[in-house]
Amino acid sequence: MSKKQSKKSKNKPKKKKGFTDQDSLKGVLDITRSGVGYVVIPNNAGDILVRPGDFNTALHGDTVRVRVVNTGGRQSSRQQGKIVEVVQRKQTQFMGRIEVGKTFAFFIADVDKPMPDIFVPLTSLHEAKDKDRVIVRIVEWQPNKKPVGEVVQVMQPGDDNDIAMKEILMQNGFPLAFSDDVLEETARIPDIIPQAEIKNRKDVRETLTFTIDPVDAKDFDDAISFRILKNGNYEIGVHIADVSHYVEPDTALDKEAYERATSVYLPDRVLPMLPERISNELCSLRPKEDKLTFSAIFQITDKGDVKQHWLGKTIIHSDHRFTYEQVQEIIEKEEGLYKDEVLILNTLAQKFRKARFRKGAINFSSQEVRFKLDEKGKPIGIMIKESKEAHQLVEEFMLLANRTVAESVARIKFNKKEIPFPYRVHDTPDEKKLEPFAAFARKYGHEFDTKSPEGIARSFNQMLKDVQGKPEQHVLEQLGIRTMAKAIYTAENIGHYGLGFKQYCHFTSPIRRYPDVMVHRVLFDILNEKIEPDKKMEQKCKHCSEKERSAMESERAANKYKQVEYIQNFLGDEFEGVISGVAAFGFWVETIEHKCEGLVSINSLLEYDDFRLIEGDYSLAGMRSGRKFRMGDKVRIKVIAANLTKRQLDYEWVITATAGDDKVEAGLQKPSYPIPKRGKGGKRKKS
Repeated sequence: MSKKQSKKSKNKPKKKKGFTDQDSLKGVLDITRSGVGYVVIPNNAGDILVRPGDFNTALHGDTVRVRVVNTGGRQSSRQQGKIVEVVQRKQTQFMGRIEVGKTFAFFIADVDKPMPDIFVPLTSLHEAKDKDRVIVRIVEWQPNKKPVGEVVQVMQPGDDNDIAMKEILMQNGFPLAFSDDVLEETARIPDIIPQAEIKNRKDVRETLTFTIDPVDAKDFDDAISFRILKNGNYEIGVHIADVSHYVEPDTALDKEAYERATSVYLPDRVLPMLPERISNELCSLRPKEDKLTFSAIFQITDKGDVKQHWLGKTIIHSDHRFTYEQVQEIIEKEEGLYKDEVLILNTLAQKFRKARFRKGAINFSSQEVRFKLDEKGKPIGIMIKESKEAHQLVEEFMLLANRTVAESVARIKFNKKEIPFPYRVHDTPDEKKLEPFAAFARKYGHEFDTKSPEGIARSFNQMLKDVQGKPEQHVLEQLGIRTMAKAIYTAENIGHYGLGFKQYCHFTSPIRRYPDVMVHRVLFDILNEKIEPDKKMEQKCKHCSEKERSAMESERAANKYKQVEYIQNFLGDEFEGVISGVAAFGFWVETIEHKCEGLVSINSLLEYDDFRLIEGDYSLAGMRSGRKFRMGDKVRIKVIAANLTKRQLDYEWVITATAGDDKVEAGLQKPSYPIPKRGKGGKRKKS
């Protein structure tokens, strides 16, 4: 943009944002620590200032409608508004302290953004006493009055972990308990499957069927069946818990599942999308029990060619419950229960996997941190979970089912139009993010073809293959993932770039994801030729995508809490690490042993040199010494602080030199000045 253009745009703020007096706009309220609010309007349309007196019961993070009352003129350059409606609350439950008086009580929330105290009638204290730490739910809030709440739970003193996990969930908008209406509705669902329902389904109870899940799983929502046909082909069924049979549209149970939209998996607990009676009992595909399922059954050759498929409702009987570890042992040792079937399934899965990558899927590997916890939930160890062939076996057949369902729905038209459907899509990489990454990868000898999406995918796969086992593997994988768009749910199908699929959806986990329930309903209507297009499909997809992001934020925050809780046992200890990020104020280091990330502040480096950020090189460079801290470099760090409240680790860089010379490890250049010697307390003396 030229200087002339820049001046013009500054002189016309109204035209840029396009808001006029009395415009009613939808956005998210962001309240600052000072108490002033800004309603952030999506699609970069700007934000609108809202004074505390005009919040109209809205709280930080709520989705609201705001009416513009001042478009910003000569006296005020910022548009101002009043909130006219709270569309959706981000949070209805809060943790804090209760103050009990003779005739009423007040609740003061532990939040860093201003909010009014909550009035709690004495009849709603539920055994809470003065000064108790409690969880309170807002039950009523009339304009110009205090919010009214009830105590949901009294927190027990000393259980800091439980308090922290619950606080993380509430801050991200997830209620901790199901309403009485939902639990009552769930209790009324019969345990016994009616014979009339069985007659309407394909009966595959006589076919060998088993589940493969993590060792601590309770909600088994997918199973695989296997048999060899007379023509020599394999009949392989992917059977998914038929949640939509039990959760009917517009019931209290359905509305609650939609609001949550996903289960949340924290290190020491699962907050389920559905009550446990459904997720762990009625719908869970437990061994030796008849279960209702929605299935994709395939006929596949020994070469991995899918000859035909069938989609429909079934009844199954799981013969065995495997853990991933048990299946991995069968694959590696080629012995164990159902060995032949498991080995055939694994061979086919590996063929599917290779074919996907040949067709453009991107082979990003992932490592997942798992915590070993004691009986009180405290971390006593950290394990790195890697994707092995047992995981890939399940993954490939779930991908096959998901893709097949999406392709089948995409072919159907209703009144010559596409049927609204919750596709799972993934856009091509953003050019602005890709260009600096490609330039950085080139420094390591990796060339990128950025002329087409197919060329980008090929380049990524070639780089990921070539970089295996090399020092730069971690940094290039992490930076590569950051260039990628986020997968979302939408009725507008643009394909799934990362998987290389033109049509894709989530069909295989309805116990823990609401979009899968939506997929089941649409597919069932199509199979029964009773199509009723959902006009709110896109709105529902957007909501599910937002809740998925909130769940991910919860999981990241909880993992970080556990990492800090674990590493605080090692204050003063030194570890090897890899630089995982750089910024103008310092660099982050992830320990190799524990995968725990902490910040080395630039202030702690000032006694060595004055460092500056070089963005294109993802590095901090010393102005005098020529030292560089670049992403992917190995460094030695010392743990100097662990703040559980902020979920933050602080590290200090430790200079290490090889014997006989001044060469510094971690790819750093030879210093132009002597290495400072340690003083008392481990601090280095200035030269």
